[in-house]
Amino acid sequence: MSALEEVVTGAETARGISPNPIEEIIASRFACREFSGAPVQRRTVEQILRAARFAPSGANIQPWHVYALAGAAKAEVSAALLQAHEGAPDEHVPEYKYYAAQLPEPYLNRRQQFGRLFYGSLGISQADAEARRRQTARNYAFFGAAVGLIITIDRRLEIGSWLDLGIFIQNVMLAAAGRGLQSCPQETFAKYHRILRAHLSIPAEQMVVCGISIGHAKDATTRRLMPRVDVEAFASFKGFES
Repeated sequence: MSALEEVVTGAETARGISPNPIEEIIASRFACREFSGAPVQRRTVEQILRAARFAPSGANIQPWHVYALAGAAKAEVSAALLQAHEGAPDEHVPEYKYYAAQLPEPYLNRRQQFGRLFYGSLGISQADAEARRRQTARNYAFFGAAVGLIITIDRRLEIGSWLDLGIFIQNVMLAAAGRGLQSCPQETFAKYHRILRAHLSIPAEQMVVCGISIGHAKDATTRRLMPRVDVEAFASFKGFES
């Protein structure tokens, strides 16, 4: 996830956004990769999930499950994930493909731009495989966030339910932002589903989709957003002329 997040100034957020509280929350959300570690109460997480559950889903089947981690439980899972990442990363693969094997344009260009901007912002050369590996490892410590969520879906469901799950995940992040928290969606947790399954007692019928780090941003003034294309680049309008 967060593959289209790129680093720009806050001016990108405000452009074309009306002074509407909901739109301001949507536009100000960013993939935070530096949390302060300040605690987040279970009650707050429950409030976030209570709001997110109103995501629409086909026939109201609500195809999501959440494993919420904090404190010692989160630290234990992080340690196991980091050990696997350091010791035997090639022995682990996700159960689904996130990217197409051959990305067509304009998506390939956007992904390459992400790499240049994201790693460039960290002072990491794209040729520096070791530094990139260390940066990836920070995912498994939830970037220092107080709360880590692991999101799963029943593998017996079809692709439409994945659409519903995506709406739910967005609701989680927006509900967090509405409470002054930031988040980061992380597909990379899916790679280590076997470890997560053992530690969280995830049943066989559930597939690990992603993780979400939630907490207080280390720098409250930081606004790290990838540039988004203008509406004209992805929307077609007909019948509005009159």
